[in-house]
Amino acid sequence: MPAEWTEHQGCLMAWPVRPDLWEGVLAETKQEYAEVARAIAQFEPVTMVAPPGHGAEAQELCGDGVTVLELPTDDSWFRDSAPIFVLDQDGRRAGVDFRFNAWGRKHHPFDADDRISALLLEQLGDPAIRSEMILEGGAITVDGEGTLITTEQCLLHPNRNPDLTREQIEAELKDRLGVSKVIWLPYGGLLDAETDGHVDGVCAFVGPAKVVVQLPADPNHPDYVRMRANRAVLEHSTDAKGRPFEIVDLPQAAFVEVAGHEVEVGYLNFYLANGGVVVPVADHPEDRGALDVIAAACPGRKVVGVRARLLAHGGGGIHCITQQIPATTGTTSTTSTAAATEQSPAPGA
Repeated sequence: MPAEWTEHQGCLMAWPVRPDLWEGVLAETKQEYAEVARAIAQFEPVTMVAPPGHGAEAQELCGDGVTVLELPTDDSWFRDSAPIFVLDQDGRRAGVDFRFNAWGRKHHPFDADDRISALLLEQLGDPAIRSEMILEGGAITVDGEGTLITTEQCLLHPNRNPDLTREQIEAELKDRLGVSKVIWLPYGGLLDAETDGHVDGVCAFVGPAKVVVQLPADPNHPDYVRMRANRAVLEHSTDAKGRPFEIVDLPQAAFVEVAGHEVEVGYLNFYLANGGVVVPVADHPEDRGALDVIAAACPGRKVVGVRARLLAHGGGGIHCITQQIPATTGTTSTTSTAAATEQSPAPGA
């Protein structure tokens, strides 16, 4: 599995249509999805998958810079239900089709989302590699050089693969994704009851042996102690090549109210596009500091903040609603990244 910072052929997203999830804010949520799609389209092609009958609406809101494809879906979190792409030694691409059970059967129905990987791979013309293990893409982060990081809180949760041992799960990750070392962090986010602690709310690879780690500065933050325990594991670990990790701390946290609920907009849940980083922001005083940390951690990339308060209300962020399609050998991006050294301000900052 290539690292997220390597060249992409494009990005996959899915259009939100599930009113029970968004509690009366679905129309506003669609605007946020469209804003994310338009931001990523500055850097690489974006394909928005909409359920049949919703394609025209998605196209109108996303604009002509985004390609809309109609296929059956249940939900709109493509990091978790879309294929996870891998390359062979000759740069040829395939997609791993893991099983999907809506984060431990939390939402119904989910059968269309369990089938969407196979349908997308047919559309792309990429071979499918079937796995019977339940896995969401947000549960893993990889460096493309043999190292995978995950959380025990998620992958060992009994609502995913109760019949598999930790050793069997690790073996399947190694076999399907081509990794040679799995680092298990103990914790995901305490408040992350939706995904049971995905790693993309905890840490993210941004370069070889380099990770950004969520490390809230406020001692009253519910993850203050837990994230420091995760960091300690990384401090005492090496990657698959035996290198110690360069750890970049992301101390900012933004709690906002949406639809009568307090939610945290997770700055770590960013997407690495070709020449860019698209970061969730909250119209919050912490936005600027978080963008500065991420810009310093990802030199040479243009940093773009996109308002993602409603995404947080739904249980995720920008990384959660995107899935990169890695470029095959000889494939190049169609989008210029000449302005990659610029940093865009957060909306309202």
